[in-house]
Amino acid sequence: MTTIKDSVHDHVAVEGVARDLLDTPPLQRLRHVKQLGTVTLVYPSANHTRFEHSLGVHHLADEALSHLGIEGKQAERVRAAALLHDVGHGPYSHNLEHLLYRETGKWHDDVHGLLGEGAVARVLSDHGLNPDTVADLVAGDGKLGQLVSGELDVDRMDYLVRDAHHTGVPYGTIDHERLVRELRFVDDELVLAEGNVQTAESLLVARALMTPTVYGHHTARIAKSMLRRAAERLLDTGVTDAETMRRWDDHDLIAALRAADATAETAARLDRRDLFKRAVWAEMGDVPESLIDADHDQVREAEREVADDAEVDPADVVLDVPGRPEMAESTSRVVVNGEGRPLGDQSTLVSALRAVQRDQWRLGVYAPADASERVGHAASRVLGLDIDGSLVSDTRPGVHATLDDFGGQS
Repeated sequence: MTTIKDSVHDHVAVEGVARDLLDTPPLQRLRHVKQLGTVTLVYPSANHTRFEHSLGVHHLADEALSHLGIEGKQAERVRAAALLHDVGHGPYSHNLEHLLYRETGKWHDDVHGLLGEGAVARVLSDHGLNPDTVADLVAGDGKLGQLVSGELDVDRMDYLVRDAHHTGVPYGTIDHERLVRELRFVDDELVLAEGNVQTAESLLVARALMTPTVYGHHTARIAKSMLRRAAERLLDTGVTDAETMRRWDDHDLIAALRAADATAETAARLDRRDLFKRAVWAEMGDVPESLIDADHDQVREAEREVADDAEVDPADVVLDVPGRPEMAESTSRVVVNGEGRPLGDQSTLVSALRAVQRDQWRLGVYAPADASERVGHAASRVLGLDIDGSLVSDTRPGVHATLDDFGGQS
């Protein structure tokens, strides 16, 4: 058995198949992939990695298996899946996920190819585990896959607490020990035991508070948009291909961006934290429905039209359209009067948090500081935005202070 000191869970015991997986190259690569990507430009202490998060998820999965009385090969498969659940992430974690999916057709939890060959496959086979079965668990398939990827998964429980710890933001603090202890299977569905409606609600509240202050902070979103655009340009110029990029770590990507003529300027801006500014920051009600639902090609065309209207280089306009708000956790099930029921049917808090999500949604248009005012007015005209009060192109100190700045660097 190996014991590892963890910043969140104190001492984490790793044994069996998980211990033997620790030093495989796909897992060690995660030491060089930051958990929160560009959020570190807002919260400098948020330098934790996917590797330590994976250890935390393994630890919570092990605790859950113990409380559920699951042992033997079944438990070993889940432990392996928990430790390996993030090996499919590309550089900068979720920041490039949609780009890589468009190019490869694979999300980060599609790991069959990664687990089916090489060192990981050998370790799993040595322990009598089928790599495809473990990969299915990573994807959340089957009864036990819900522990690794589902509405009540241990992945969510670890990252909320870990992200709050490393950013210094208190909102992600949840009673993860109680959550793990109260997990049950009812008709093969993972639920929380009787009397835990408020426990389930705590996950929703934590996510709702962490999103504007950490995950969706406007500075992190600007840096993510710039990084994603540069990575796309790297693929377009043929410097690399998406399958190769998918296996890079953060250092590989930044080094490639610095070395390529087409992306060197963006890399320098990210290195210096010399980011684009918000030309527009618009609420959902001020944005046409067609733009909210626009696909990648439509967004790129809109950027070109805004750039033409503003008479700037197309590379100086970035349109950032988030997906529509969703709350997967609201479908998690809680036992009430002996029956497993969706949280959304039991909690009046869910509808309020859905309204909060909509209120927090923002469309962003970003541009260099010296062009942001011009781009903002052009975006308003071209995109049909009703944003009389939403232009934020003035870059004087203090002008950008909004509620979403709370707790981080603006």
